[in-house]
Amino acid sequence: MVQIKTPEQIAKMREAGLVVAAIHAATREAAVPGATTRDLDMVARKVIADAGAKSNFLGYGGFPATICTSVNEVVVHGIPDDKTVLKDGDIISIDAGAIVDGWHGDAAFTAFVGTGHAPELIELSRVTEESMWAGIAAMKNGNRLVDISKAIEGYIRRQPRPSSGKYGIIEDYGGHGIGSEMHMDPHLLNYVSRKRGKGIRLVPGLCLAIEPMVSLGTARTEVRADDWTVVTTDGTWSSHWEHSVALTEAGPIVLTSPDCGKAKLAEYGVTTAPDPLG
Repeated sequence: MVQIKTPEQIAKMREAGLVVAAIHAATREAAVPGATTRDLDMVARKVIADAGAKSNFLGYGGFPATICTSVNEVVVHGIPDDKTVLKDGDIISIDAGAIVDGWHGDAAFTAFVGTGHAPELIELSRVTEESMWAGIAAMKNGNRLVDISKAIEGYIRRQPRPSSGKYGIIEDYGGHGIGSEMHMDPHLLNYVSRKRGKGIRLVPGLCLAIEPMVSLGTARTEVRADDWTVVTTDGTWSSHWEHSVALTEAGPIVLTSPDCGKAKLAEYGVTTAPDPLG
């Protein structure tokens, strides 16, 4: 069943979302050449502890860290360690989450380490992030789940092709419901599948983690021997962006964005609902 939240529960998710936003700010600053991915994990742990929150990644299905650190060809679920040292020119996607009073937040972003990044990498991240915002803008009362998928895929397909020839919209992973658990129904594809139909109708109280993952090549992935780290099968680099979003009677609230998504959604002609925390 799809969990529908009350305004009070959405307010708790907003609290968790602001912790996630703080993790993002701190790890973005720490993602510099010479830092290890474990260094970033320790930064995230401190933010969570200082906020009096809990990690929803640590121990999830046996996951051994507080955040996922996915470098270059790693799409998602990269495990922080002491061996992965960030280098000038790397890109890293950091996926983070937090729990406040039993309610979850979850979001991801792609950062550039150092300088000298190829224009196609900068464009890859931009396209992935903007496709996420296009999907969020489609989270409207009365729309269907497929309308979000259509908006994400449509935005990506309309962009000029990279020198590699295409953008690969990752097929094996997608968005999801979120609330009293981190991963809940419904599963949200980042592309349109006729087999899946139109999906559920979007109604107030629905909360989704909207998270496109896009590579500079294939849409296919494989999992490394650690049973977590997901990489592209052709070794092309990828980007991952995510926000947790609540739908209310007054419109969407981007729970993991400091301004509730107000500035970005205004570009799409969408007005966000008031911040439940005032």
